[in-house]
Amino acid sequence: MNGDFPRIVTLLRKERGLSQKQAALELGVSQALLSHYEKGIRECGLDFVVRIADYYDVSCDYLLGRSADRSGATLQLENTVSAETPQQKEESRKSNALIALNKKLVNDSIAIIFDLLENSDSKGLAAEVSSYLMASVYKMLRTVYSSNPKNPQAMFSVVPELYTGVSNALQNIIEANAVRISSGKPADGFDGVDTLSAPQLSPDIISKKYPDLAPALYNLIRETEEKMKKLI
Repeated sequence: MNGDFPRIVTLLRKERGLSQKQAALELGVSQALLSHYEKGIRECGLDFVVRIADYYDVSCDYLLGRSADRSGATLQLENTVSAETPQQKEESRKSNALIALNKKLVNDSIAIIFDLLENSDSKGLAAEVSSYLMASVYKMLRTVYSSNPKNPQAMFSVVPELYTGVSNALQNIIEANAVRISSGKPADGFDGVDTLSAPQLSPDIISKKYPDLAPALYNLIRETEEKMKKLI
């Protein structure tokens, strides 16, 4: 079994508001055994994987971390681009498909973020998150733009020697403001979020509210965290 299974089965139980004792009773195991599964102390057999998948109405691939979507569906490169002409080379096709897939992950995820912001009733949080994303786009645009040294840097007013450090500093400040606002405290001239009225979210709620966008968000989370784990 892998490290995703304990985290996912615990998340699914808490999403339903079930106590460990109640879930164990309905799954036909002892509370102590379920606790061991959720903590990763013991590994369960495949029969229990199937049983718990049926119980929570998710796929075994999702439980095992093989799919970021609860149904087990995966985003395929071929599903993100139109049919290729016979003349295109395979490597070019794969590259274009990968770009299209990554574009979908980013676009769909940002669409969810902005929809949540529109319903958050917090101008401050919306402003800071928007500023952070704009700074990210700015940084990567300059990186791509500057890949050809002949491209005129006069397009930008901040000199090349400074923009990386200054934009990183700007993002750090914006992120700090956003975190403070999201915790209910004022920052950057904005009031903090009313945490008691903030929308309640979970993977299940997100999947139901954004059925077409959620798979991309979950894949973005998965890919990003896999890269993060390599740094830990």
